[in-house]
Amino acid sequence: MPANNGRAFGTVAIRGQARSYEPDRPVCPAHLENQKMTENMQRPAPPTFWEAFVYWLKLGFISFGGPAGQISMMHQELVEKRRWISERRFLHALNYAMVLPGPEAQQLAIYIGWLLNRTWGGIVAGTLFVLPSLFILSALTYIYLAYGDVQFVQGVFAGIKPAVVAIVVFAAWRIGSRALKNKVLWGFAAASFLAIFALKIPFPYIVLAAGVLGFIGSKLAPDIFKVGGGHGASNKAYGPALIDDDTPPPEHAKFKPARLAFMTVAFIAVWAVGYWATLNVPVLKDMGEFFTKAALVTFGGAYAVLPYVYQGGVETYGWLTGPQMIDGLALGETTPGPLIMVVAFVGFIGGWTKEIFGPDNLLLAGFAGACVATFFTFLPGYLFILAGGPLVEATHGDLKFTAPLTGITAAVVGVVLNLALFFGYHVLWPTGFEGGFEWFYALMSVAAFIALWKYKQDIMRVIAACAAVGLVYTFIIGA
Repeated sequence: MPANNGRAFGTVAIRGQARSYEPDRPVCPAHLENQKMTENMQRPAPPTFWEAFVYWLKLGFISFGGPAGQISMMHQELVEKRRWISERRFLHALNYAMVLPGPEAQQLAIYIGWLLNRTWGGIVAGTLFVLPSLFILSALTYIYLAYGDVQFVQGVFAGIKPAVVAIVVFAAWRIGSRALKNKVLWGFAAASFLAIFALKIPFPYIVLAAGVLGFIGSKLAPDIFKVGGGHGASNKAYGPALIDDDTPPPEHAKFKPARLAFMTVAFIAVWAVGYWATLNVPVLKDMGEFFTKAALVTFGGAYAVLPYVYQGGVETYGWLTGPQMIDGLALGETTPGPLIMVVAFVGFIGGWTKEIFGPDNLLLAGFAGACVATFFTFLPGYLFILAGGPLVEATHGDLKFTAPLTGITAAVVGVVLNLALFFGYHVLWPTGFEGGFEWFYALMSVAAFIALWKYKQDIMRVIAACAAVGLVYTFIIGA
């Protein structure tokens, strides 16, 4: 390349990469941008198992903000910065995770971890996504149970509860604004609300009916049911990805009937061993059965399955009370990991209150309950991804699950609205309708909703502000 009077931009090879330089004057911003674009045109090297391990561990500690926030974090890091997977392949995996029961963000992590580092990569990604949350939430639940009668703790939770009401109402609005695009889907939402609120129909039957009707509707009126599925695609380009749009599935991601059979048998064996370990403790055995069922009906995210967890944990088994369930959701919102980790709170309180290991081992009992609830809730997700992933990898751009998902998502709006009414009743009329109305907490709920809806405030900030206000208010009225 000509020197051009000693002023031309040149390149030197540094560790196999082209680096631009100019010997006798600062590099101009335009050149830096060109250099960045040149480097972005190179396909990144495959991550080692331990490099991926460190990333998934880090994600487990910082995955705040619910599924939307967690998916955004993974997109920014894996698609934009590291370029381990392309935008289209990322969304393809996300669409599959959305169709499945269970926490979509965790299952997306399993999927990408499996693509990058085979089966153990998926297991590590999914486990590290929830493991930090299990220990953090268990520690907070212990503090809640052991010191919950302290005025400071009471004040904090008194302020958080109105924020939870606002968060759930906001969730219903957010899901509804995306899902209810026509009168038929509005009808789905209204019918599901009446089914769970007035007729007390269990949540799994509502999900099943909505999915079946969505599938039938896609045959009779396909245009109505085309609005579901996916978080929207992006036309942004971040450079070549390790797993790019046209990258063929690696050998371990190709469908093989023998592998599907092996994964299914392995899952059943792991589940059976876990279930066998609970047989001598009736409460843990009930938890194993209940949370396995819950794992299979968590369509539509954590907010949708909370009514089912409430029905089982509060009404059927009596592991905790309604107000405690609200407190559990508040703790779940303030810790990393999927919001459905509230099941660890339910399991911890269930083991503690039932004194499954005697009155002198409450901490051990609580932690055992939290571990059982977490294990059986998240275990099916590994089967769905590790066994079903190869089938999905063979269907780029041809995933035909969106119609049932559309029906289920519309029904979820009604279910979440019912949950908001339930929480609102317990917060604003804590002693029942015959008691007084908590006008101050009602104003806090309205203010929190406005902060979330109009001013787009982060959930963590809203919870922190409400906790501070609740603490001050509790000390004032208690003075």
